[in-house]
Amino acid sequence: MTTLILTVAGADRPGLVAAVADAVDAHGGNWENSRLAELAGTFAGVIEVSVAPERVAELQAALRALTGLLTVTIHTGSDAAPTRAAENSISLSVLGNDRAGIVHEISGVLNTHALSITTIDTETRDAAMAGGRLFESTVTATVPASADLDALRTDLEKLATEIQVDITLA
Repeated sequence: MTTLILTVAGADRPGLVAAVADAVDAHGGNWENSRLAELAGTFAGVIEVSVAPERVAELQAALRALTGLLTVTIHTGSDAAPTRAAENSISLSVLGNDRAGIVHEISGVLNTHALSITTIDTETRDAAMAGGRLFESTVTATVPASADLDALRTDLEKLATEIQVDITLA
């Protein structure tokens, strides 16, 4: 099987997921994994599908035919998982008053310690009692065996103080 990674985006309306799912199914593909969401009136997402090698071209053509309904970009995925040295996974939660640069600052610290973000979910919402906006995020990252977790924790604590957010590392 060939793995395809689809990125999709379009004005949110009923039937967008069904249109992609119909194309995948009609060409013998299997919908493996996805992250899909409506953001500010735009439907966007990433979808992993697998399809028999001899049906890749016809599936790609069917997905490109969705233009006008959705913009679909097709990437060929790796059929084998990358080999990495022994790694662990960590999760961190972030909560604080919203301001520009929070994701930039946090991802910078993780990058400095050679962590790779596997998932990141972010949300802003109205603060119930204080007014203003709250920023909330959950991050999962892989940690190489060589990482110094104490140094990472220290850097995250320092950052939390500087940008005035709560960061919980698990």
